Amino acid sequence: MDRERILRWTKEERLSLADFLDALDGPEWREASLCAGWTVHDVAAHLTLSTRATLLGTIKGAIRARGDWNRMEFDVARERAGRFGPAELVAQIRETAGSPRRAPLSAPLDPLVDFLVHGQDIARPLGRDRPMPTEQATAALAHVVASPFYGARKRLRGLRLVATDATWTAGKGPDEIRGPVADLLLLATGRAAGLAGVSGPGTEKLATAPAQR
Repeated sequence: MDRERILRWTKEERLSLADFLDALDGPEWREASLCAGWTVHDVAAHLTLSTRATLLGTIKGAIRARGDWNRMEFDVARERAGRFGPAELVAQIRETAGSPRRAPLSAPLDPLVDFLVHGQDIARPLGRDRPMPTEQATAALAHVVASPFYGARKRLRGLRLVATDATWTAGKGPDEIRGPVADLLLLATGRAAGLAGVSGPGTEKLATAPAQR
């Protein structure tokens, strides 16, 4: 896929989420997100890192977390959330919205996935509506399903995903899951909240899937 298009999509999503975060009140920043143990503030802090992370910093963080990737990301996000308030984090997201920089070892589509999915991690527990742009979400979903990073291959083994709002399918399993690409993307990244918008016999297999960061 054209990298310029991906970068444009990512910039649009970053700026859109910055506007969304600007509209939250103080207590909402302290609410729990869909990521277990993460507040809205923690997730916002995490989202400022994709254009600021360095290989050396990532290696040091991994060593401190004893190789636990999720633990490392949590520790770094929590530390950054302690240093910067909501307004500062929103400003940081806007500041680098168009930056092509991304975290070490990540693919061009990973920053877009990050903002699409974490936007839902924030919005859904708050009861706020945050629609995903269908074309962007479809590209992100295809990437997540094919990537070894998100664990989707194991998570979705034996399942066939069918989008109801786009021309997209994946998988050859006997158990089908049908729904909007936004909910399928949440399921592919391990978020059980996506079950609310889908149907089919495959939903039972994902009912207890743990949230991923």
